[in-house]
Amino acid sequence: MTIHDVARSAGVSRQTVSRALNDKAEIDGSTKQRVLDAARALGYRPSRFARGLVRPDTTTIGLVVPDLLNPFFTEVASGALEAARARGWHVVVHDTADDPDQELATLRVIGTQVDAVAGYFGRSDDDLARLTAGIPVVLIGREPRSPRFPGVGIDGEDGVREAVAHLVSCGHRRIGMLDGHPAPSVRRRWFLRAAAEYGVAVQPGWIAAGAQSVDGGGAALADLLAAHPDVTAVFAFNDVMAIGALREARRFGLRLPADLAVIGFDGLALGTLVEPELSSVAIDTRAVGALAVEQAARLVTGAEPLDPAELIVRARLHLRESA
Repeated sequence: MTIHDVARSAGVSRQTVSRALNDKAEIDGSTKQRVLDAARALGYRPSRFARGLVRPDTTTIGLVVPDLLNPFFTEVASGALEAARARGWHVVVHDTADDPDQELATLRVIGTQVDAVAGYFGRSDDDLARLTAGIPVVLIGREPRSPRFPGVGIDGEDGVREAVAHLVSCGHRRIGMLDGHPAPSVRRRWFLRAAAEYGVAVQPGWIAAGAQSVDGGGAALADLLAAHPDVTAVFAFNDVMAIGALREARRFGLRLPADLAVIGFDGLALGTLVEPELSSVAIDTRAVGALAVEQAARLVTGAEPLDPAELIVRARLHLRESA
């Protein structure tokens, strides 16, 4: 909940809410009580910034990521740090190692360290609300399950459609996927919809799952090619898996992209350092981090939050040499 929610509920301006919560004399008692009742009913807790307990140059945003060894999250963190630095704010980065217990431990302490938190969370919205004790929270990479938290989302469907269209235009009809989840991921659904749209009948055995890592991508491609050596192109869940697939393809003696075309997802700078350079459905990763900080900053300062449509980062196909 933000100061704007309290103002709407109480039928007053944001400035009136601020005066009531800070016990200013220039507001009558009945209005003040109405504001306090609305804040209590909504579970609103003013940030340290809003209560004047910190200067702007000591405001801190917590950024929670699952794996800083994955360059995708490093690039997101870089964008967040740059956006915070432009405000003179600080960022505390927590790496949960993609471990639910570590995420829980982080959430239990972060509320006392920061004025707002943004990041990747697997816990329910109810758990987040309880563990962050009312400080502003911005979700990254997932749709909020309730309206209390805004989220920075990634829409890659058009980019995946471009990738499949490109592969089909190059003559590929046996196109597989290396998924980063055992259960069908959102990216797998995008891939299957695009394949159906372009008349590619993806067989169940053409999809292999693996860890979201270089080794995981290599192992998934090895499984796929061992069972279906006639697959001529693959779309990978992310770029690091795709890079693992490039490495594994060479072990199979395949020429890239003549024998096997590979397209990743993320558009990491790392993709330009491999041979052949990796084609990818690219996201502006730095924009993801910057948007998360911008929304968190608006929630902390009481400014009007960004609309949900402004919090979507769209992906587009970047063709290089691997496809």
